[in-house]
Amino acid sequence: MTPSTSLSVHQLGFFEHNGFLWLDAITTPDEVAELRVIYDGLFDSSAGRDEGSRYELGEHLPQLIEPSRYAPELQETQYVANARAIATQLFGDDLEPEFGEHMIYKPPRVGSETPWHQDQAYHDPGLRYRNVNFWLPLDDATVESGCMQFVPGSHRLAVVPHRHVGDDPNMDALEVDTDAFDRDAVACPIPAGGCTMHASYTLHYAGPNRSETPRRAYILVFRATAVPLDTPIDAYWQRESHVS
Repeated sequence: MTPSTSLSVHQLGFFEHNGFLWLDAITTPDEVAELRVIYDGLFDSSAGRDEGSRYELGEHLPQLIEPSRYAPELQETQYVANARAIATQLFGDDLEPEFGEHMIYKPPRVGSETPWHQDQAYHDPGLRYRNVNFWLPLDDATVESGCMQFVPGSHRLAVVPHRHVGDDPNMDALEVDTDAFDRDAVACPIPAGGCTMHASYTLHYAGPNRSETPRRAYILVFRATAVPLDTPIDAYWQRESHVS
């Protein structure tokens, strides 16, 4: 698939300065319609359950890891081509060929929030990751339905303390262990087929879905080569044992 979009000099500068960016379109309305059919088929099936790739990220918050494992046609979309082209603009020859992906579903009225966190909190504490996450909504994303929110400039912070959601070590999801970082958050409502982008250290959040429509999101993660840290992060939350 040939890329059909790229970032302007202004957009590249905005991302570098703020650690996030939003686009009104990263794919076509026709492809959004096709992705909805694939997405709904995956979540209506048992895809990923036996492999442990399908689980609850939070209350009423199912997630599917590596959806193209079950729908290979996802690898050949305009969305992937455009996201890869933008990631190449950001990382150049450092861009790794493989990318990560997952889908998150927030049902109407009951889909819970995705708490404030940094992606780096999940990663190897001995490495500094240089990733860019693309978040594509398949429905118009509003503040009411749980659009993405970011703290500008937080990608320049170190990793802040995190904890398992609800202080429950059996939960995979992490949240920032402080309430000091959401006061300057920027909400990014975008139409279906648009996207947000953010860096590994950027503090981000998505609210609960209080709307009458589903909030279907398809996320891609492109990576530059990770860099060893002189002093590893004390990711003590990763050392907490899960309840069996």
